[in-house]
Amino acid sequence: MARAWFAIPLWQRVLGALVLGVAFALIWPAGTPAVAFIGELFVRAIRMLVAPIVLITIAAGITSLADPKRLGGLGGRTIALFAMTTAIAVSVGMLVASLIGPGIGAPIGRATAHALGDPVTPYQQLIGIIPVNIVDALAKGDMLALIFVAILTGVGTVVAGAPGKPFADLLQSLSAVLLRIVGIVMEATPFGVFALIANAVAANGAAVFVNVGWLALAVVAGSAIQLLIVHSLILRVIARLPVLPFYRGIVDALVVAFSTASSSATLPVAMRVAERNLGIARPVFSTVLPLGASIGKDGTAMYVGLLSMFALQALGTPLTPETYGVVLLTGALAAFGTAPVPSASLFMLAAVLSAAGVAPEQTALVVGFVLPFDRLLDMTRTVPSASANLVVATTVARWEGELDADIYRAANAA
Repeated sequence: MARAWFAIPLWQRVLGALVLGVAFALIWPAGTPAVAFIGELFVRAIRMLVAPIVLITIAAGITSLADPKRLGGLGGRTIALFAMTTAIAVSVGMLVASLIGPGIGAPIGRATAHALGDPVTPYQQLIGIIPVNIVDALAKGDMLALIFVAILTGVGTVVAGAPGKPFADLLQSLSAVLLRIVGIVMEATPFGVFALIANAVAANGAAVFVNVGWLALAVVAGSAIQLLIVHSLILRVIARLPVLPFYRGIVDALVVAFSTASSSATLPVAMRVAERNLGIARPVFSTVLPLGASIGKDGTAMYVGLLSMFALQALGTPLTPETYGVVLLTGALAAFGTAPVPSASLFMLAAVLSAAGVAPEQTALVVGFVLPFDRLLDMTRTVPSASANLVVATTVARWEGELDADIYRAANAA
């Protein structure tokens, strides 16, 4: 029986668990608390791995590249691609909101205001990149600080030359062990997904998308456009790769992204599928994917642009070309600085709406209207964020000659 279970591809087991979870919640919603702990254990297990993976694998990836010039080229291309997909995502969100008009007539005046506090300033984001205490950054899971420390460690190891070789070997060994641990944890994915989906549907109701109406439709449409059109074009036009093997290869990561609503929690899964299903070499995926978990936020960017337009429509604010420009610029910048945790997009909304001239009291009403339904909306928009991370990693690997085409194309026949 165990052999038969493991003979089924993981992505099929995960999708089956997702369907069973929805059915379980609809048929017996009162029973979901009994399985909720399984989902919580799964999320805790993968979150446990995130901080050490970011710190170790980035540093190990840099030492694998060896040549600092090559590292600079890879980093520059990675950031440029993420900046491009983020800007496009904000534009997609704004376009979908303009076409559907989800905020027109929305009864936000009846919502209970929910203030989010003062938005984080660009200055605070900038100085927070360098941690005062590395151990504290590890404990808090401060992604940008960990990325900075990892890059500094990797570069320092490479520059040290021969004396740094033993430490480089240690980093490679630790990275290999961590990825094996990820593989072990991922075998529990079907059970975790089953519990998470069942709990989410039972808590929010199957009609949750109907309750928010046009906004939910706009989120689904925007996510689909970014995932299926924008990312496909990047793969075909820029990377010059077939699209179907990519999407077949990343199903596991997309399902976990949907279940957990967290780019950070999806990182261990993304690294596994990048190596096994997409054929991306370890020096590339171990550098690009952790960076993307912090700045590759297509879903967040799309949602910030969409929700900003929703708020402006609902409040009756005149939509001038200047307003569109402000939302596009501040939305892209806000998405880059968003923490990879559930509902983080709402915490960046205040900064965007403030730049567009919306008062904090009005922003609090918008957040109060959306917040009760945000969990499933957040789950939906996390999917294009996970896809963007893997699209950029695949494209960069293609440019760097670090993509095994045979493994990549084999996903089409899996």
